[in-house]
Amino acid sequence: MIIDCHGHYTTAPRALEAWRQRQIDAFHAGSTPPSPSELRIGDDELRESIEGNQLRLMDERGIDLTVFSPRASFMAHHIGDFAVSSAWAAICNDLCARVAGLFPRRFAPAAMLPQSPGVDPATCIPELERSVGELGCVGINLNPDPSGGHWTSPPLTDRHWYPIYEKMVELDIPAMIHVSTSCNPCFHTTGAHYLNADTTAVMQLVQGDLFKDFPTLRFVVPHGGGAAPYHWGRFRGLAQEMKKPLLEDHLLGNVFFDTCVYHQPGIDLLTRVVPAKNVLFASEMIGAVRGIDPETGHHFDDTRRYIEASTLDQAARRQVYESNARRVFPRLDSRLKALEQGTHHA
Repeated sequence: MIIDCHGHYTTAPRALEAWRQRQIDAFHAGSTPPSPSELRIGDDELRESIEGNQLRLMDERGIDLTVFSPRASFMAHHIGDFAVSSAWAAICNDLCARVAGLFPRRFAPAAMLPQSPGVDPATCIPELERSVGELGCVGINLNPDPSGGHWTSPPLTDRHWYPIYEKMVELDIPAMIHVSTSCNPCFHTTGAHYLNADTTAVMQLVQGDLFKDFPTLRFVVPHGGGAAPYHWGRFRGLAQEMKKPLLEDHLLGNVFFDTCVYHQPGIDLLTRVVPAKNVLFASEMIGAVRGIDPETGHHFDDTRRYIEASTLDQAARRQVYESNARRVFPRLDSRLKALEQGTHHA
């Protein structure tokens, strides 16, 4: 199988954005927010939004299944308060689960959390439990900077985050470390804030000893790990100065990188620097970079082409395409096995 571990519902029906705008307007006006029941999106609308977009591209590119979470830039945890984030997260998670229900062999849902700046992360636990237990989500997105580019939260290694980590370990799910929209004009959302956050997350994990407390905790750092693979020597050297273990032992039992890197030299660097066991195939298609590369004539986010053109051997490609995702997302593995057994019995 070819599993894309990083997809977002960027093509949701317009009614979702309209409901969200009403919610934001009500918060700023101090008026009653719209009820979630006022958002009406039928199954046919969901199918239409997927079949001509993600599903069409998956078929064209030979991708079997996508781990599908709410649109990252729409999480916007800096807007409103916890009540706003809580209602918004539940709606978005429900939609992703419905898509996975309509296309169970092509999508597996992942959840956003109802994070809010300055609010105890423990408040996210009910939605996390609901998403996994009721919606069948196989992972979560964790925003290390709910403030939207001002970095007011403690580092990921701080005990501030431990309630979420404890629940992740209990439920045996990974988190993709993924920020949302930047409201700081210094940081372009997808060109700077996303990549800054990826790099920052890796460095925070180098500085701390989080995995001593949580030896089975698993993080996926998206967008190829930001600058981390490119500056792996710097991270190794800094870890050495800090008297930390080798990065192979300090991080790579728990930290994984995806392939949302949009040119061949970048993928070649990633797969040379990071062991194949720590690389998960992903494209984040219909995401930040949707255009066609004039140098290749293909879409920038058609990342399978880069893997196929890389020097990875067949065994390593199988790890990147499938076995790593099944290992990092055990609930995805269970979901796939259940589908396979259903086919066998049929």
